[in-house]
Amino acid sequence: MPDSPAAATSDAALDAAAHRRLGVDLFNATWSLLEMADRSAEQTDALIHTAHASRHHWALAEGSGPENLARGEWLCSRVYAVLGRAEPALWHARRCIEICESNGIGDWDIAAGYEALARAQLVASDRAAAREWAARARAAAGAIAETDDREVRAEPRRPRPRLREGAQPTLSQHR
Repeated sequence: MPDSPAAATSDAALDAAAHRRLGVDLFNATWSLLEMADRSAEQTDALIHTAHASRHHWALAEGSGPENLARGEWLCSRVYAVLGRAEPALWHARRCIEICESNGIGDWDIAAGYEALARAQLVASDRAAAREWAARARAAAGAIAETDDREVRAEPRRPRPRLREGAQPTLSQHR
């Protein structure tokens, strides 16, 4: 279990395996909400809360590492970008990149972080910065070990990834 301020406030009734299961389930619930064409205000609230809750539970999950935390930050950034909320999208994209860089995480995760920052910059109407980060994302994607995971896009798409227990999502799933 990673050392985290979230660990100090966790529900003692949940063990690390339960936190992992919740992290996975909430990740998938977030994507189901992202796919909705028209969300009510309550569904938008649920979208935001499920993304943050998934990230929280991954911080306490069995076998979780900094890559899981970076992916959680990426997910939060994606949610806020889809909702058109630039400031939190930028914050979470930068946190994703910071976690990757401070832990020597490359491959899919750093490319996804750069992609998230490109997306967030588009929402913030900074096209020049968006182009710069999209170029970084494409360059990082070229270094991804798995060929199928190399496609990086900064333009919004409707994703349909599902996270399975023990599986790593691929960048091509998260467009």
